[in-house]
Amino acid sequence: MTLIYAGLSLGAVYALVAIGYNIVFVASRSFNFAQAQLMMIGAFVAYTGYVTLGLPAIVVVVLAMVVVMLVAAILERVAVRPVADHQTQLITTLGFGTVLTGLAQLIWGSQPLDVPFFGAKEAMTLFGGRLYSFELGLIVLSVVLVAVIHVYNRRMMSGLAIVAMSQDDEAAVLRGINVRKLAFAAFAITGLLAGLMGFFIGPKTFAVATLGSALALKGFVALAIGGFGSFYGGLAGGFVVGLVEEHAARYLGSEFSNLSVFLILILVLMLRPTGLFGQIQERTV
Repeated sequence: MTLIYAGLSLGAVYALVAIGYNIVFVASRSFNFAQAQLMMIGAFVAYTGYVTLGLPAIVVVVLAMVVVMLVAAILERVAVRPVADHQTQLITTLGFGTVLTGLAQLIWGSQPLDVPFFGAKEAMTLFGGRLYSFELGLIVLSVVLVAVIHVYNRRMMSGLAIVAMSQDDEAAVLRGINVRKLAFAAFAITGLLAGLMGFFIGPKTFAVATLGSALALKGFVALAIGGFGSFYGGLAGGFVVGLVEEHAARYLGSEFSNLSVFLILILVLMLRPTGLFGQIQERTV
């Protein structure tokens, strides 16, 4: 069970990246490849608030969420809105993420920084396995976040509007939906959530300038396994990647962990090209 908990908590980190990808993808049919770097900034802000400034946990959470939300808003204005083509936006958001990585190295250095967690410091025993409170927090956060997003997209008018945009943005405009405003809001929300996620992933991964690039690829793999546009798929894909990576490292060796993950990705895409929860949308021409 200890190995399973380790895989689920690591998979929750990847799932949180995939959730951020999906929020932007559903709202604007584009990808924000700087999402993992936003979470990295959240982890660094959490370290600064906790260790450097000595702020209370709730203040650190709010600070991280606000700071990263502002960074995400700048990202949308600078790297997304001026570019009309979605393929080009892949390059501009990737470039923005590279800039964030460089700024993180300049401000906080290149050494990993230990981000404290407000919960218990000792490992707990649960169903015969050992895990830390921040690992349990990561798993719970990812599951709750997906459930909340699902309810929001089904019950709230703005959530229904975003779903309508994902189906046909031109028809959404004709129905009076402010597509540009909702797309900007999607980026701001991903920044808000990335700040919250950074507070939780920091104790698991440490705050380090290479964190963004390390999480970006695995988060995309989790999204591809689960299915583009599916939040439950991103959650399941993240857990699959985390479990495969931990078990492969334990039984085959750490050098086989990445290989095993991509073999699973190829196998899933061969059997279901749209991912585990992805759906093929048929449209009448």
